[in-house]
Amino acid sequence: MASLKELADLVISGDIEKVEAATQQLLDAGEDAMKVINEGLIPGINEVGDRFKEGEMFVPEMMMSAQAMKAGVELAKEKLGGAEIPTAGRVIMGTVAGDLHDIGKNLVAMMLESSGFNVVDLGVDVEADKFIAAVKEHNAQVIGMSALLTTTMPAMKEVIDELEEGGLRDSVKVMIGGAPVTQDYADEIGADGYAADAGNAIDLCKQLV
Repeated sequence: MASLKELADLVISGDIEKVEAATQQLLDAGEDAMKVINEGLIPGINEVGDRFKEGEMFVPEMMMSAQAMKAGVELAKEKLGGAEIPTAGRVIMGTVAGDLHDIGKNLVAMMLESSGFNVVDLGVDVEADKFIAAVKEHNAQVIGMSALLTTTMPAMKEVIDELEEGGLRDSVKVMIGGAPVTQDYADEIGADGYAADAGNAIDLCKQLV
């Protein structure tokens, strides 16, 4: 039978079928479902994030690992029978208005979900009022915004301005990212943080909540 350490290694290797098989083995043997998630699946994806930051893993491998982890979590959730899995925090994700790029945003959303966050992905070309409505509806602690065009970056400030106007700014953290985005820009518009890549985004989100 697979051990929790072996399950973590399978997540790192990104083998969906083997992760599912090992997760099922552990659950069938009576292992606690939350323990399987917290001590097998999550350590695996955390290691993937670390290796990505060190340049030892690349985006396609990271996406495979995130999908493998997700498959394992789904099996563990079935065993929990609808019991609420403790969440690391609620995050609203979206690419800002006028921008249709989503690969980086999707990767961050997958990695956040894999790290125990409850992610609401609003997709691309998201207007400021839609971000605000989602924060209210889901009682989110963090907004993650992406922009790949310099022309759409000002839309990030519009969201922050609307949060302030709506009296929500103190209750929600804002992190931003995307190719043209910088820490200086984050400081300029009053965002709480900037992440250069998915690995850093996960660390930043953990700090913000």
